[in-house]
Amino acid sequence: MNLLNRQNLIVLACLMLLASCASPPPRDAANVCSIFEDRRAWYKAASNAERRWGVPIAVNMAFIYQESAFEARAKPARSRFLWIFPGPRASSAYGYAQALDTTWAEYVVKSGNRGASRADFADAVDFVAWYNANSSRISRIDRYDARDLYYAYHEGNGGYQRGSYRSKQWLVDAAARVQSNSTRFASQLDGCRRELNKNWFQRLISL
Repeated sequence: MNLLNRQNLIVLACLMLLASCASPPPRDAANVCSIFEDRRAWYKAASNAERRWGVPIAVNMAFIYQESAFEARAKPARSRFLWIFPGPRASSAYGYAQALDTTWAEYVVKSGNRGASRADFADAVDFVAWYNANSSRISRIDRYDARDLYYAYHEGNGGYQRGSYRSKQWLVDAAARVQSNSTRFASQLDGCRRELNKNWFQRLISL
């Protein structure tokens, strides 16, 4: 084996190792305090997105919980051909936020977040906050109204304004879950945000 081939194999092995090391979903995905206590970097990213776009952490986290259950590489299920053979996926949705290729490309350009990845939590939560901020501005939806923001997230703002979600009971049910989870996450954050905002030294001396 020559040196070039050996180097190529080493690079390939490293890439495969990195791909296998994606962060698993949180142990308690229904408790935002537990999520952030285990993953302080996620709390920092969610807080940064809230400050940048003005959409509450609880709303954005409820969206990601609904869309992917915090699975980094989530994709829509494949259709089946003759009940056996895998067919195409329903859409190009991918990652924590289940963002479509075209919408993600628009986000990358308009947000300036070059090199963003849908499988990176910080980029995904920033995307969700960006989209919700746009929906709030375009469709005049309150930034705490997770239900209506979710309609706009799935139907686009044109579809939301036409009320296209009203004929989709599955979407009405999903939006109700998002609103319920957002309310619960907000209540949970009220009880733990002060602790989450402490730096490592403040946490150390409070033990």
